[in-house]
Amino acid sequence: MSSAPPAPAPTPAAGPLRRLRPDWLSDPKVWRTEVLAGLVVAPALIPEAISFSVIAGVDPQIGLFASFTMAVTIAVVGGRRAMISAATGAVALVIGPLNREHGLGYLVAAVILAGVCQIVLGVLGVGRLMRFVPRSVMVGFVNALAILIFMTQLSELTHVPWAVYPLLAGALALLVFTPKLTKVVPAPLVTVVVLTALTVGAGLAVPTVGDKGALPDSLPVPGLPDVPFTVETLTIIAPYALAMALVGLMESLMTAKLVDDLTDTRSNKTRESIGQGVANIVTGFFGGMGGCAMIGQTMINVKVSGARTRLSTFLAGAFLLVLCVVFGPVVSEIPMAALVAVMVMVSIGTFDWHSVTPATLRRMPAGEIAVMVITVAMVVATANLAVGVVVGSLTAMAVFARRVAHHAELSAERDADGERVVYTLTGALFFASANEIVARFDYAGDPARVVVDLSRAHVWDASSVAVLDTVTAKYAQRGKTVEITGLNTPSAELHARLSGELAVTGH
Repeated sequence: MSSAPPAPAPTPAAGPLRRLRPDWLSDPKVWRTEVLAGLVVAPALIPEAISFSVIAGVDPQIGLFASFTMAVTIAVVGGRRAMISAATGAVALVIGPLNREHGLGYLVAAVILAGVCQIVLGVLGVGRLMRFVPRSVMVGFVNALAILIFMTQLSELTHVPWAVYPLLAGALALLVFTPKLTKVVPAPLVTVVVLTALTVGAGLAVPTVGDKGALPDSLPVPGLPDVPFTVETLTIIAPYALAMALVGLMESLMTAKLVDDLTDTRSNKTRESIGQGVANIVTGFFGGMGGCAMIGQTMINVKVSGARTRLSTFLAGAFLLVLCVVFGPVVSEIPMAALVAVMVMVSIGTFDWHSVTPATLRRMPAGEIAVMVITVAMVVATANLAVGVVVGSLTAMAVFARRVAHHAELSAERDADGERVVYTLTGALFFASANEIVARFDYAGDPARVVVDLSRAHVWDASSVAVLDTVTAKYAQRGKTVEITGLNTPSAELHARLSGELAVTGH
């Protein structure tokens, strides 16, 4: 009796192929979450894109098309899954003056050039600089973001019909209590559908998405910007393009880091930097106003809807275009109160409430609190997240330098015969700490032989070498010799390379 043939062994490629297959293809639950997340984010993109178009001084269709191309492109080439990129206020503020002074063609050309700049910066490794952003700046960034999101909603709640306020209260109640009843359908989607049906059915005259501007009724068409391809054009658009590239990358990388922390996963910052550039180039060729990561909509996608894959980002852009082109009349009827309620809940959920509790503030060093407060104040005052991050990071550097400078210690021990004194330096020697050391030597009272022991110190910069040369020169003026000992290898190499080559203050 013949035995059955053995089952074929799995091919070596089966394992890698299975790992490369997206989760949403094999898990219906993941697929449903991603699709519903895209449906929730898409309508939330519409009023923001229209508002940012107004800031930039362009037709609302320009902002909506930019949101579509940015989201769809970054879903493929970006380095942070589930992060939403679209037209943003920060980019609109940067390139708006260019559009007002020179026209739409120059704006589009600047968007394309900004994309090129972002690719170059990505290749140069600008994404790796994110590790130098301290936690206090990150907390300040998140809290300032929550405040900005909330503040931008206030304009939708002033000089409006009285019916807006009960609608807002009802929307907030739906957002709070719907997740307690079911999590199959995201609460924001339920809120938008219920309030739209209520306002249309009851004939309530309240502000709607349609009041923000006309929605597009056709697909975007690619083309070249209508500008002369000359050096003069390049000189006009280059400053705006570089500013847009830097602001866009900073916001995108900060948002990626925030999503990393929320999801306990790592993103590829270099790929995200390059991906933002590619997305802006594509958006420019489709006549869009460019953009970057949108923190508010990303929070809706990741934190509220639970999305984790690229599918939600892609579908957010795809659904946005479908909603505008196919279901424009229906989308126009969505009451702004529903979207305001969603963004208010996003701002509440985004704010790091633990960071401002009395117990936390009592434990935190004063310098860390100052950095957080300065970051928040700068962002809120300028409405520019990039400015806050830069100022906060510089403040953190100053606080750190001041703190480390006080850790450099100098002690002296004289030999029994009194013919030699040994100074022992402990800690990090750099510009902030080394300059204080000069005045702590007893140049007049010390004996003829002076030893400076650096076996417990490290020389970090040229300022420290210059200080050691200054100390040596001050003793030499009095006919005394200085011997520097105990340098570790990096310190010795730096000292040997720079000693005697720097200007020395001998008085």
